[in-house]
Amino acid sequence: MSNIPRLKDIALRDTPFADLMNMRIYNILLIATKYDAFMLEDDGRVDEEIFNEYTNLGLRYPPRFTQVTTREEAMDKLERFNFELIIVMPNMDNSDIFLDAKEIKKRYPQIPIVVLTPFSREVSKRVEGEDLSSIDYIFSWLGDPQLLVAIVKLVEDKWNAPHDCASVGVQIILLVEDSVRFYSSALTHLFQYVLEQSLIFSKEALNDQLRTMRMRGRPKIMLARTYEEAVAIFDAYQDNILGLVSDMSFSKEGRKQQLAGFDLGRYVRSKDKHVPIIYESSDTDNEKYACMLEASFIAKTSKTYPQDLRREVNARFGFGDFNIINPFSGETIFCIKTLKDLQHTIFNIPDDSMRYHLARNHFSRFFYSRAMFPPAVILKNVEVTEYDDMNEARELIFNLIMSYRRMKNEGVVAIFSRDMFDEYSHFARIGKGSLGGKGRGLAFIGTMVKRYPKLSRENFTVDIPITVVVCTDVFDEFMQSNELYPIALSNASDEEILQAFLKADLPDRIHADLRKFLDVVHNPIAVRSSSILEDSHYQPFAGVYATYMIPYSEDKEQLLHCMKQAIIGVYASVFYRDSKTYLTATQNLIDQEKMSVVLQEVVGSTHGTHFYPTLSGVARSLNFYPIGEELPSEGIAQIALGLGKYIVDGGVTLRFSPQHPHHILQLSTPEYAIRETQRNFYALDLSNDVSQFSPNDGFNILNLTLQDADADGTLKRIVSTYDIQSQSIIPGYMERGRKILSFANILQYDQFPLAEIISRLLEIGAREMGRPVEIEFSMNLDAKDASKAHFYLLQIRPIVDSKERVDEDLMLTDESECIIHSSKVLGNGIVTDVQHVVYIKSAGYDAAHNRDIATEISLINQQMLERDLNYILVGPGRWGSSDPWLGIPVKWAQICQARIIVENGLQNYQIDPSQGTHFFQNLTSFGVGYFTVNSYTHDGMFDEAYLNSLPATYESEHVRVVERKDPFIIKMDGRHSVGVVLKSVPEIRVSPQ
Repeated sequence: MSNIPRLKDIALRDTPFADLMNMRIYNILLIATKYDAFMLEDDGRVDEEIFNEYTNLGLRYPPRFTQVTTREEAMDKLERFNFELIIVMPNMDNSDIFLDAKEIKKRYPQIPIVVLTPFSREVSKRVEGEDLSSIDYIFSWLGDPQLLVAIVKLVEDKWNAPHDCASVGVQIILLVEDSVRFYSSALTHLFQYVLEQSLIFSKEALNDQLRTMRMRGRPKIMLARTYEEAVAIFDAYQDNILGLVSDMSFSKEGRKQQLAGFDLGRYVRSKDKHVPIIYESSDTDNEKYACMLEASFIAKTSKTYPQDLRREVNARFGFGDFNIINPFSGETIFCIKTLKDLQHTIFNIPDDSMRYHLARNHFSRFFYSRAMFPPAVILKNVEVTEYDDMNEARELIFNLIMSYRRMKNEGVVAIFSRDMFDEYSHFARIGKGSLGGKGRGLAFIGTMVKRYPKLSRENFTVDIPITVVVCTDVFDEFMQSNELYPIALSNASDEEILQAFLKADLPDRIHADLRKFLDVVHNPIAVRSSSILEDSHYQPFAGVYATYMIPYSEDKEQLLHCMKQAIIGVYASVFYRDSKTYLTATQNLIDQEKMSVVLQEVVGSTHGTHFYPTLSGVARSLNFYPIGEELPSEGIAQIALGLGKYIVDGGVTLRFSPQHPHHILQLSTPEYAIRETQRNFYALDLSNDVSQFSPNDGFNILNLTLQDADADGTLKRIVSTYDIQSQSIIPGYMERGRKILSFANILQYDQFPLAEIISRLLEIGAREMGRPVEIEFSMNLDAKDASKAHFYLLQIRPIVDSKERVDEDLMLTDESECIIHSSKVLGNGIVTDVQHVVYIKSAGYDAAHNRDIATEISLINQQMLERDLNYILVGPGRWGSSDPWLGIPVKWAQICQARIIVENGLQNYQIDPSQGTHFFQNLTSFGVGYFTVNSYTHDGMFDEAYLNSLPATYESEHVRVVERKDPFIIKMDGRHSVGVVLKSVPEIRVSPQ
């Protein structure tokens, strides 16, 4: 068993198909008389004919022919243009063409020269008398354009074999034949068959590009015309020989020997007893020698020679169907056509059949012939005698298939195929349009994870959930075929628009694809918006459109109906009132927006009627509020129990720097931990049958308490306990005492490398995107194995930041010159176009009025929007919080004209600033300054008295709006997180970064 890989050690690496077949023939110089050139393709269209042959075989880059008739013309073309191959058609009335070839070879020794001639007895005698030292190959031309393809591929294979075989294990079929007529025929048949089979097998690739790339890994065909040439090729590529096709009689030691092929077969068997050998001979008595070496035999004189050759290559070299046989009766037990067939059949193959096929390397040959090199190499290097029993072999092959399919699916945007989509699929697209912003982000994450396989550990996998994107062309077809634009662009209410959309149906062509998706997933499904404007590099639209969650159901038709309704609901959200306002605020046109939809298996576990993950999180590569030893460049993360919607809605989360996971401010004192850690969480309501959709996409999301999670049994591995007697926080779960959601086992005691992985992903993401990034993720503890966890990346998007730099130290600015001064600022640059301040009056403030204040602010913002005015917005608590007790619960569309937003702490109302929400992301995306001020703890200042001294253009019980003729000057230094709003209008000094 020493050579058998342990299953946990199997980590396959993808084959770099793009690096194969890099030496190609693009231009061919044809030297022939006008008549011979014309006869080459009846009417002279050789370019067109070979193009058609390439197209039929799924090949690319067909070569172009340049025709000349004299040596002088040939020399002229060779001097002025590049050619990779020269084909000569000799005129038998003039043998000077061979002298011409010698002259050409002398001046251009690197270019192969091929003689192409109709073969007859007279021609054969003439050729035998010529000096052929300058000729690389001679072929018999009978008018079959497939021979031209074979010639080109033979030369290309010879060029590329050293690199391609050594780098990835590309296989070789060796043809040994000295008869020009027979190898011209055999090569044509072999290449035709190999290319056809490669085209068939390439269809297992996940998209058109990968299919083309996969064909580069097809077996190469090499030609030997003597014993010595054959042995040299075999010795050079012994580990890569897929099979041997050999004549029995050819030259050995300088003379023709009748059993040279038998000698070659014995030599090959002495080196590798498993190499398949096919003999072909005009003398049928030689069949007995083939039997002695357990080789196949074909009679050259047979009228069915091409069919016989194809049959034997198919049976011996691993092409076509893989027939699992009973070794005693020869009866076929299973017919394996595809990799999935083998995966589903492997445990049903009897022991005797397993031993028979393993002993002859049939399993590895199955993989090799299909250019699946990683599993092929592993299986070829394990002898059948090394298995303790055949169950071990079955397990190894099954796990190789699973590992290979996982590896091939990672980081690939596959074209959705109902035949190929299964539990090992990662990412596929339905339709030919755009993936949209989120879709592109997810596709990018997939490729990123694939490029860094060491992110995953034995007990901690890093991946993306099973994802399918319904592309924008489906949206276009849906809108046009159902004639929905009139109501969509009208002033109808959100509910009216949604109901009109729900009466329509998706295009019929995608129904079967959606059904197949539902056959594969076994968890609830997130139906997420992915518009072309969302998460773009310059104007993210985070959280603007709808995301619905659909509980899983065994009733697939009901589940399909719900999913289609959810997709349509996402389409409808493009035209809701807030969406239209948002588009106007961002100076985009509604007809520019296109919607694709991401269908994604939700991460989590079922707990009765609740479904949620162990934790969800948001992390940013810039920490705008560094604490203690934290640095802005080290990033920041927030995690919470349950669905991630809780975080993006502004709920209480656990904040930590991934570089400093053991130092968490919220856990610094028992009092702070009790007050500032998570008490509620979001879960999907599995009891809601989603019979009625609403514009509120959270209609089936439950807001639960930690007591609910405790009843579900999910707190034991993620909490600490407050011991009232010792008034201390004890890591771990205790039956009695207040539970503190600390995630201590994960963060403080490193049970899983969560902080390390987040830090690494932020570093990789920022480097590969070329700008700061935000990622969304979920992690679920394995329900069956407490030592394992699964981490899933859900999104990556750029953080857009200004490149303008303030060339002064704002910390030195005298506070008496400022209306606002803060050392906790998000934003960078100088703002000079704001003349209004909207602020919540501190006197008499009561958080109980926050909902009313939000409505009032929305009306003020609408008036500003209509007048195209910007303003500074100041208020207590967290702007945009979904919890009205934590701040003013506005949506972005309700404050979209604000250029600066200030969170102002009051004496009896001090809330920690928020990061990582969709609301927060949108503020930063448009260069909106974000100030945190708490003058009661000497952390910044807000001169409300100065604003009170200015005349109000609007004033109510809670809100005041002031306007000044001269604009307010706002300066933000993003390097040091310092910002000021000045009273006077000083000279502004700006230098480009």
